[in-house]
Amino acid sequence: MTTTPAAAPPQPYRWALSRARGGAPPDRLGTLTEGAARPALWYLPELTVCTGKVLARSGGADLCFVGRSLDSMYDLLTGAFEGSSREGRLLRLPLSLRLRPHPPLAHRARLREHLAAAGLAPHALARRTRPVALVDLVAGGGTYDTLFAALADWVRESREPWPVIRRKLRFVGVTHRRRTSPNTWRWQQNTAGGWARSLPSGHVAGVSLHPGVWSYFGDRQAKLQPSFPPPRWFDAYAAEPWRGPDLPAALAESLALVEAGRGRPVRGELVRVIAREPGFADREVRALVAPLRGLAPSRSRPGAVSRGRSGSRQRSLPRASMTGRSRSSSA
Repeated sequence: MTTTPAAAPPQPYRWALSRARGGAPPDRLGTLTEGAARPALWYLPELTVCTGKVLARSGGADLCFVGRSLDSMYDLLTGAFEGSSREGRLLRLPLSLRLRPHPPLAHRARLREHLAAAGLAPHALARRTRPVALVDLVAGGGTYDTLFAALADWVRESREPWPVIRRKLRFVGVTHRRRTSPNTWRWQQNTAGGWARSLPSGHVAGVSLHPGVWSYFGDRQAKLQPSFPPPRWFDAYAAEPWRGPDLPAALAESLALVEAGRGRPVRGELVRVIAREPGFADREVRALVAPLRGLAPSRSRPGAVSRGRSGSRQRSLPRASMTGRSRSSSA
């Protein structure tokens, strides 16, 4: 007897702004961007470097963007990986997690439905072929404390194998850049109950971002949809397209970021940043380079010659030796 999977709960509608793998075209936006000024993208160099570090420090895992704060990183990557196998590995969990210390049972149940819709149910995590990294703006880590506690409770109840799941989960927090010192406060060293220590080394990582850019993404940037806190999780109209006053500017900015991600300057800078990271020794991290260069993944031996999409001969990379305010709202 087969069972029908539960329908995903309503989530904020988001326009498809890039061509999906398989050739599905972007959504037609008509006059939705009418009246919007041309986006300046003054933060693009900082965002590109930060994005390359997130890709590398996630270990080449699938990326699941929490909330709306890093929509710009998501848009940039949908352009950079457009049409490649990596595009389907960009996921979203568009929730604002302003939960009370002891949330109602209905909120906890609906959170599990959203986690399942993003492929983060314990049964799915235990059977993933690749790890998944949650990515969000972080100052204190409250959002990740909430998410980890919800997942840990669900794993215990479901009796799925935690030793397997712990190897599939990663958390990457994009923090407000500060002067570093041995006494610098780091969110990953101060998680609630020390949960970060229950994951393998390197599975909880931080990437710093210029304070002005961090504040812009977290506090001032126009978004494609309103915040989605727990009371709205039960809104039957949540999945309908939003037509708020900030939409034209938000769409114009998102479209510009997708287009920038398609361009060689951004993709080339992403490759350079990834190659400078210590994690480049990992095979999954090195595998990020081919789609960013517009090449089909090569299965040939290290150093062998393969052909890119253009038909020109390309030498594959040699195998390397294997030697912060918590955005509890994620808005």
